[in-house]
Amino acid sequence: MDGVKRSGFASSTVRHSPLQLRTVREALIVYALMSAVALAMYWSDKRRALRGRRRIPEVTLHAVELAGGWPGAWLAQRVLHHKSIKRGYQIVFWMIVAVHAAGWAWWWRR
Repeated sequence: MDGVKRSGFASSTVRHSPLQLRTVREALIVYALMSAVALAMYWSDKRRALRGRRRIPEVTLHAVELAGGWPGAWLAQRVLHHKSIKRGYQIVFWMIVAVHAAGWAWWWRR
């Protein structure tokens, strides 16, 4: 069954072309790379904060999250305890996660 992928969602059968499956692999690579970038940026920002140096703007951190780095940002928040309490930051962060989740839900359902 070339081009058929069985989805775990309600045991439905979803048909995807090989090109679309390649796109998923590429998206996952982007997620991994951007997550590494986000983790490094959070580490750098935390270090700068502790040393009283100039910080990485929050909008920059959010841009990396939006570009696919949100899993690395989430991990950094848990491991480094950085940006994990600031309410306004967390609201934007979880909105970005929701956008990604909605995008994947749309992609799998089309």
